[in-house]
Amino acid sequence: MTIGPVVIIGAGHAGYQLAASLRQHGLSERIALVNDESHLPYQRPPLSKAYLKGTGGPDSLMFRPEKFYSDQKIDLISDRAVSIDRAARKVALASGASLDYGHLVLATGARNRLLDIPNANLDSVRYLRTLDESQSLRDYITAGQRVVVIGAGFIGLEFAATARAKGLEVDVVELAPRVMARAVTAEISEYFQSRHTAAGIRIHLGVQVTSIESDGSKVTGVSLSDGRHIKADLIVVGVGVLPNVELAAEAGLKVAAGIIVDENLLTADPNISAMGDCALYASPRFGGSLRLESVQNATDHARCIAARLTGDAKAYDGVPWFWSDQGPDKLQMVGLTTGYDRVVVRGDREKGAFSVFCYKEGQLVGIESVNRAGDHMFGRRLLAAHGSITPEQAADANFDLKSALT
Repeated sequence: MTIGPVVIIGAGHAGYQLAASLRQHGLSERIALVNDESHLPYQRPPLSKAYLKGTGGPDSLMFRPEKFYSDQKIDLISDRAVSIDRAARKVALASGASLDYGHLVLATGARNRLLDIPNANLDSVRYLRTLDESQSLRDYITAGQRVVVIGAGFIGLEFAATARAKGLEVDVVELAPRVMARAVTAEISEYFQSRHTAAGIRIHLGVQVTSIESDGSKVTGVSLSDGRHIKADLIVVGVGVLPNVELAAEAGLKVAAGIIVDENLLTADPNISAMGDCALYASPRFGGSLRLESVQNATDHARCIAARLTGDAKAYDGVPWFWSDQGPDKLQMVGLTTGYDRVVVRGDREKGAFSVFCYKEGQLVGIESVNRAGDHMFGRRLLAAHGSITPEQAADANFDLKSALT
C-alpha cells in the first residue's frame, strides 16, 4: 500500500518506536521524525533514578546511535512543528521549513504542570522531565543541601529517594492524604511512606506550599498552608503534567484531556493519528476514553499505528502496565484499578515482597507488586487474556498462579 511520506511530530518513546517499527514492517516511504530537543531520542525513566545518581553520560540513555537513523533512512529533523495545514498536508517548522505528509502522527507528549505561586520562577526551583532538566539537577545537587519536593507522585518520590541516597536533607509536601494517592491503593501508599520515612525523608501530607521564600535571588524555604515554614536550598516540583494538544487544536482537531482518537488511534482526519501521552483514545477493553502516561502505552500505541499503516489494522487493546523504582524497592503495576472495591494482599509486606490484587465486583482488575516480579508478569498474561482468579485464590499462598494461565 502507498501512503506517502510519514511525518512524526515528537521523538520520545512513541515517536522513536513508530519510526523503527515502520521500517521493521517494510515501509519504504520517507519517514521524518521531528525532534524538538537537542539530543538524539532517549529513554526517560532513568532521568529521575539511575541517571540522576550519576551513572553514565547522555549516550547511555539513547535508544540508538545516530548511525541507526541514517542506516534506516529515518530523517531525524531537529526542529519544532508550529502549525499543520491539513488541506495541503503540510507541517510548518519553526525554522521556516515545511514537511509534506501522506500520513501525520502526533506524538507531542506532555509537559510539566508549572507552579503558580510567588517566587516559582527562581533558578533553584526545578522540574524533572527532560534530559536537560535531569542533567542540570545532577550538576546542581550536593550532599547536605536541603531540598523540598512538591508532590508525592512517582517522579517526586523517585527524586526524593535518589536525593536522600546522595546525602541531601529531603522534605516532601503533598496535598493529598497519602503518597501516590491517585495511582495506587492505600496498602501500597502506606508501605512506601514507611520506607521513605525510615530512610530519613520527612513527608508532610494534607498541606500545600503557598509560597516560596527567597533572599532575593536564591530559595531559602517554603511556607505551608498550615502556617509552617521549611528551610530549603532547592525546590523540585512534581505536580503532574499537561498533554501537548495545542498544535492539534489549532489545526481544528478535537481535543479534550488529550487529542481525541478512536480505537485505531486515528483522529477525525483520516490522514492524522495521535499516540502516547498526548492521545485520549477510545478503549474497547475498558470502555470510554483513556489517556495514559507510560512507556508501555507509548510504545504499544506506536506498534499499533505501524501495523495499521502497513496494512494490518487492529483496534488498540493493550493492557496498561507501569513501574516505579524508589530507593531499593521496585513497584510494578498492571491493569487499571479505578473503582476497585476489594483488595487481597499476597506475600509478605514485612519482608518487602508482596502484591495487592485489586477486585471490582469479584473480577480481578489490576495487581500492584512490590519486589515480586513474578506476580506482575502473571498479571500481565492473565489480564491480557481477559482472565481472572478469585479473591480466595489470590489470598491462598499455596495457590499456583501459573495454573490459572493454562
